Amino acid sequence: MDSWDKLKNDCAGCRRCSLGDTRRHLVFGDGNTDAEIMFIGEGPGEQEDIQGVPFVGPAGQLFDKMMEMIDLDRTKFYIANIVKCRPPRNRDPLNVEQDACNEWIRRQIALVDPKIIVCLGRISAQAIIKEDFRITREHGEWFDIDGRHVMATYHPSALLRDISKRPEAFMDLRAIRKEIRSVCTRTY
Repeated sequence: MDSWDKLKNDCAGCRRCSLGDTRRHLVFGDGNTDAEIMFIGEGPGEQEDIQGVPFVGPAGQLFDKMMEMIDLDRTKFYIANIVKCRPPRNRDPLNVEQDACNEWIRRQIALVDPKIIVCLGRISAQAIIKEDFRITREHGEWFDIDGRHVMATYHPSALLRDISKRPEAFMDLRAIRKEIRSVCTRTY
């Protein structure tokens, strides 16, 4: 049986791909490890690599504001990324890097055992929902994955680059809030 300490130690020692050689810090995850809600992004950026915490840079600041809109904060959910080390120049994680990290996110999901998973961006959705996921067409749709309610929305960094997508993301947030009220047993 996994424990959080064992999982984090196993992950910290990982050198399955070259990202482990260039990281400053492992960016493992953050928040409530007993949450009913889990958010999954693609990979750490520069600020995350410096601090060792996911979603703390500019996109993370927008993410926190988005969560405030639906009455959530990091004490109420768990957040992690598909890859745990920063890709150079914040590029998209390569398939080989995602494959190398697949075990870590799967074990995190198993330990948190959330009722709801929200994928932040295309890469996370392709890893968790389906390989051919199209974020512009399928964001906001709910999928049943292993008995969990899973949805994808735009990554906050995409919303920083293209503010025209923010109304769609707001609608996704409303759908997330509705699903939380419908599915979760705790008060959020």
